Amino acid sequence: MDSSIIPEQIQEPSHEHTHDEEGNKMFGFIVFLLSESVIFLSFFAGYIVYKTTTPDWLPPGVSGLEVKDPAINTVVLVASSFVIYLAERALVRHNLNQFRLFLLTTMAMGTYFLVGQAIEWNHLAFGFTSGVFGGTFYLLTGFHGLHVLTGIILQMIIFARSFIPGNYDSSHFGVNATSLFWHFVDVIWIILFVLIYIWQ
Repeated sequence: MDSSIIPEQIQEPSHEHTHDEEGNKMFGFIVFLLSESVIFLSFFAGYIVYKTTTPDWLPPGVSGLEVKDPAINTVVLVASSFVIYLAERALVRHNLNQFRLFLLTTMAMGTYFLVGQAIEWNHLAFGFTSGVFGGTFYLLTGFHGLHVLTGIILQMIIFARSFIPGNYDSSHFGVNATSLFWHFVDVIWIILFVLIYIWQ
């Protein structure tokens, strides 16, 4: 046996293994987001096809959608991507107080978006069964809203885990994955907003 091997050399591969495991997890998460993208893209394609081929696209008595409030909700949701990025940067600096503050702000902004969407739904003059437009509108906005809710729940989890001593000392995978998911949700909404509210 080679007596020149020292304990530090024996332990080194474990660090590399940890790094590889973290990279593999993120790769798997990116693949998951890509699969979600395919679902949304199929919905977008269906919406475009229906809109361009259906003679009576809007339900009877409906001339279009109100844009002002959804636009405000859009600004809030998109701005929350910047806030959760600040949360990530605060964690890198090991500033847990700032991390929690920015994360709570992101959750509040996401909740504001969901409440705004619920209020909009409550005041719409059409329902899920109001023709093709009604069905596709509620399907697209509802499916996206479910993703926003999922993102808020994930943020609640990583917020709670920040109170576990040393939890984020060695790995930030959960935070990075949650942040990436949130950016994904925001990008999807921008596309939805253009398709549904701008392109009327």
